[in-house]
Amino acid sequence: MTNEKAFKKACKFIAGGVNSPVRAFANVQSKPKFISKGKDAYIFDIEGNSYIDYVQSWGPLLFGHCDKDIQKACQKALKNGSSFGAPTLLETELAQLILSDFPHLDKIRFVNSGTEATMSAIRLARGFTKKNKILKFEGCYHGHSDSLLVSAGSGATTFNSPSSLGVLEDVAKHTLIAQYNNIENVKELFEKNKDIACVIIEPIAGNMGLIPAEQEFLEELFKLCKANETLLIFDEVMSGYRASYLGSYGINHIQADIVTFGKVIGGGLPAAAFASKAEIMDILSPLGGVYQAGTLSGNPLAMAAGIASITKAKKKSDLYEKLGKLAQRLTQGMKKLADEKGFALQVCHVGSMFGYFFNKDRVLNYQDALKSDLKLFAKFHKNMLENGIYLAPSQFETGFICSKMDKKIIDTTLQAVQESFKKI
Repeated sequence: MTNEKAFKKACKFIAGGVNSPVRAFANVQSKPKFISKGKDAYIFDIEGNSYIDYVQSWGPLLFGHCDKDIQKACQKALKNGSSFGAPTLLETELAQLILSDFPHLDKIRFVNSGTEATMSAIRLARGFTKKNKILKFEGCYHGHSDSLLVSAGSGATTFNSPSSLGVLEDVAKHTLIAQYNNIENVKELFEKNKDIACVIIEPIAGNMGLIPAEQEFLEELFKLCKANETLLIFDEVMSGYRASYLGSYGINHIQADIVTFGKVIGGGLPAAAFASKAEIMDILSPLGGVYQAGTLSGNPLAMAAGIASITKAKKKSDLYEKLGKLAQRLTQGMKKLADEKGFALQVCHVGSMFGYFFNKDRVLNYQDALKSDLKLFAKFHKNMLENGIYLAPSQFETGFICSKMDKKIIDTTLQAVQESFKKI
């Protein structure tokens, strides 16, 4: 079966033909590739074509596809059962492994997705502070729960309207939107609103393209939250164990009140978590009045994969340095080739994460990102795909380097970049 026929068939039975919107390739002049398998840095579609994969399942695959250690851990766990709906020793082992490296986190609760983690973290913050409103940043994506699906609407200092059908105005009105990397905007919101339970932010934003928050901005944000008795939530679903072994904390050293994890902590299986100090976590049911539950939360397969993934990352002392150098080689190479051909391109990398914008100016926030040339991005993506390079099919997503990549793979990619620019 061809990719095109597979997509037509999928559209008959699956809404939109995909189970997550960006997979439809709707904005990049292409049709989705149906993947049959992956190995190391590569994926293979059902037509037998191979691609260097810079999506890596949107981040979880730090060690590439079919990592032997993670596979072995999953196989061992599966022999004993896939799910029990009861406690297992693997849950405690992974919890201890994660918490041992974060001095500001005492306890953790596992869930199945980043959406669950951020949704639960916000409910926990509201329960702890007894406040109602939340503050998020334009362009930061924290999953598809109702209170987080809002846009800037009529302005950054007003209440916001839902950006999805089915989200009630009564829910959205409790969410405030601020501009990323703009502390004055945040101060204005705090001055006008004394009922803010939490501020949630991607300290290294990866859902409007890769845009790291500036150090001074994060430090001031931390101070504002403390002064207003508001909890600061760092959403590290994407950046955790990706930007560095300790995520953003290994870079900015800021101790957020609640941290959400995902992706890498499941080693390619569905797993996420939220963690905080004991006094905050202990108001969760069954100890306290904040309810959260999940049948498959902490299932042994995901826990085993997560333990294998994080243990392996911890043992490889030079892992993130190597990944960072490869990301730098890729982004700087892309920038050089773009300059030679007269394309305006902004590039960025943080650890094993990288991003690029077809934009003449530096990108610091969502409004800056929206000024990017989306038509040029679509042409570039299509050409790269034809040249065997699988990039995220959106200007507003982040790319990932895995440990199975090397200079040869990066240089092969840069050759494809050069050929794509020539064709464009």
